[in-house]
Parts: sequence; structure tokens; C-alpha cells
Amino acid sequence: MEQLGGKKWSQHSINTPLSFFATVNDCEPTSMIAVVLLLALAAQSSAKPLSSEDIDKQLLAEKYLRRFYGLPSGLQGSRTSSNFFQAKIKEMQKFFKLEVTGNLDDNTLAVMKEPRCGVPDIGEYNHFPRHLKWENNNVTFRIVNYTPDLKKADVDKAIRRALNVWADVTPLTFKKLYEGNADIMISFGSKEHGDYNPFDGPGGLLAHAYPPGQGIGGDTHFDEDEHWTKDSSAYNLFIVAAHELGHALGMSHSTDPGALMYPIYTYTTGYPLAEDDIEGIQALYGPNPNPKKVKPRPDAPKKCDPELTFDAVTELRGETIIFKDRYYWRIHPQMVEPELTLIKSTWPSIPNKVDAAYENPEKDLVIIFSGIRMWALNGYNLVDGYPKYIHKLGLPKTVRKVDAAVHIKDTGKTLLFTDEDYWSYDETTETMDSGYPRSIEEDFPGMEDEVDAAAYHYGYLYFFHEHLQYEYSYNSKKVFRIQRANSILNC
Repeated sequence: MEQLGGKKWSQHSINTPLSFFATVNDCEPTSMIAVVLLLALAAQSSAKPLSSEDIDKQLLAEKYLRRFYGLPSGLQGSRTSSNFFQAKIKEMQKFFKLEVTGNLDDNTLAVMKEPRCGVPDIGEYNHFPRHLKWENNNVTFRIVNYTPDLKKADVDKAIRRALNVWADVTPLTFKKLYEGNADIMISFGSKEHGDYNPFDGPGGLLAHAYPPGQGIGGDTHFDEDEHWTKDSSAYNLFIVAAHELGHALGMSHSTDPGALMYPIYTYTTGYPLAEDDIEGIQALYGPNPNPKKVKPRPDAPKKCDPELTFDAVTELRGETIIFKDRYYWRIHPQMVEPELTLIKSTWPSIPNKVDAAYENPEKDLVIIFSGIRMWALNGYNLVDGYPKYIHKLGLPKTVRKVDAAVHIKDTGKTLLFTDEDYWSYDETTETMDSGYPRSIEEDFPGMEDEVDAAAYHYGYLYFFHEHLQYEYSYNSKKVFRIQRANSILNC
């Protein structure tokens, strides 16, 4: 019998249920099956032989899909197995709202490498029955041991806050025990830590939790090889705990990138639950009979909502980036569908709310505006010395935010829109042009007097105001076409 957190389990009783928590980086004999599959794939194509790097990528994908999407471990090298492998890639791409191609492209691999939760993303591949919940709304918990990364009081606070996130919207109450067995046993461990479900070292799998039930049910484990913090400098214990304790209460993963139960953790400073989280937990336990006033995070925007508006639009190395609330859409010329991603998952150092943005391709920079500050990005990296105040550009201190910004490549000027006026900034001299601000309505006939977002492409300005997009010829000074803003998203 194996002793774990004060509970006793036989190896036979937990071997099968725990298999779905295994990590992507585990070394297993079944990885040889992937090699057979890869050789079959290579043999059936006219492509060059796979490089060692390609084989490593395919092995990573095979492990990932087996862990989280039910890819069988007994695949043999054949066209059928190749098609099944591609079908699982498509399933994963659909879940994460990537372009569904069945190909192991860079974006798909990037998601597979993200630090994440160990629970499968598709419920049918869990070995536990669905809709498990605690029968008693008074749930007990115990913190068995503590991480040395934080003060004991900080760990206690993070766990209590994480539990309260769920208590605020349900009838659940949580009582802390200091000895004996509790419904939810919380512990920190590394590598093999007693549940036949080893952690994988820094990164990769950060934590795992078991759904409600007897024995190990509800128990929540954190990888001690990670660095746990109470801020965004490493892995925030509160955010990860709130997610994992959601599993301990019976929650599955969400496909909403803004939901707490999304499989990839994202740091947030506000209230962590989205509507999708609240609906899910209340489907199990019902609402709080004495509800507190909580403002859930907005759900992910729907790209074909006819009333959709944008916060900012910019180019980034040949791609189009569209900001909306805490999210952005990424449009690549070779992509069929735009990808929706949380801002913080790509640029953790910039705010969740972007007011304006533009690209200066000559300097390979994207400038992000939020309130009275601006950030400079070189690709996905923050440029040293930022953020800076927007007044460094020459804007008067009476301007508290930039509504929209667009760089005109042909002139080297950047137009900054504030309320009903706009300014012209010379990127070469890094000074504001004289004679500004000027009226938007007077200088851009046919346009509204305010601009929410703007972009420039081959002699045309694209102004976004409310739910409309104005195609404006920069040379002839006239609006050529008006359509819905989300037409840029193929709607």
C-alpha cells in the first residue's frame, strides 16, 4: 500500500485512473511506436527524410495527443494510423481555436509546449465518469505541506482565495483541517511524489488535481520543481490553485481562452472567473443563495457578432493583429481562420486593455498604447526602457489616452487620433509635426469625427468606428467603401 497525504491506496486502485495525468515529457517505451509511425509517414510521402529535429517534434506531439486527446498507444505504421494521428491534431487545433489543418505547424507546437494543467481537454478521454461532484456542500481541505518559495501565510492566503473564488458563486463552504483526512488534500511534491503520477521538473505540467470522490478524489498536487510566487514573476500560486481546485470540485476544461478552466494558465490581476466558469460550477452545485456582487470576466468576443467593435489594429511582421478586451486576433496571409489568443499569454508585460497600436516596419517595432503609457515591442519581446509616457512623443499632458494610431509607410508619418482630433508624428526626426492637432472630420471627409482603430494598406486607410469599417483612399481623400468592422475577420 502506498501512503499519500494521509490516505492509503493500492497501486491497482489508482493505476488506470491516473494515467490521464501523465506529462508530455515522460519517457515511455510506447514512444517507439511514434518512431514507427513517423517512418511510415515519411515512406508514404515524396518529402525529404525527417530530420532529428522533426522526429523530436513528432514525438512531442504524439505524447501530447496521447495524454490529452486519447491517441491510442498501439498505433502501427500505416496510412490509417497516419490519418488517425492527423485527426487528433485537428481535434487539438479545434479545441485551442487554431487553424484546423491536421499539420504539425509552429503554432500548434507552441501550444503543446505551453506550461499547462495535466487533465485531458476532451472529457470523453478521462477515465472517471463525468459530472462528479461533492454530495455535501461543506467541503473540508488540508494543506499537507508547504513550498519553501513562499511564506506559509502566503500559501494559506492563496489557497483560501482560490477556494473563495468558487464559494462566491455557489453554496459551497470550505473548512480547513490541520490533521487527519480531508476531502481535498493539498500538497507540494516533485518527480515521483506518491501517486504513480510523477511531475516532469520545471515547466511542462505544473499541477494536477483529482475529481470529487472517495480516496484520492479531490486531492490537489503542485510541482515543487516550479517556482511559486504571489505575483506574475513566475508561476502564480493563486491562479494555478484556483484552476486545479476547480477540477477538485468537478469542473472540466473550457475552450474559452478567457476562462479560468482553460488548460493553459494565464495570470490575471482581476476577478478570475468568466461566465463559462460560473455556468459550469453552478450546473453542479447551483448558485450561491446569498450571492456577492462579483463582476465576471467577459467571455471571449465572438468574431461574427454584428455589433463587434475593435480596440486597436496593427500589423506585425506581415500579420494583422486586432485587439479586443483581453484578447487579440491574429490573421496570417496563409491562414484560413483568425486565431484568438489572450494578450497576456503572448505579451505578459503589456496591459490587458490596449487603446491603440501601430507598427513601424523600418524599425521593426510595434508601439502599444494604454492610458498615458506606451510600450514598444520587437516581435514578442518588450524593448528595454519601456513603458514610457505618451507625452514623450510631444503630445500635451491634457491628452490622457490615444484612441487610435496608424503608420503611413509612404510618408514616414504616424497619425495619432485623440477624441475628435489627430496628430502627425515624424518617425525620422522623432518629433511632432507643427500645425497639429487637426480636425478628423475636416481632413478625412466622409469619416466620423472619432476613430476607434486604424490600419494602412497599399494607399488605403482603414478606419474602425463602432461596428463599422471605412475604406479611405489616402491620395484621393474620399471614402470608397463602408462595411462591418468584422469583415476583416472573414465575417
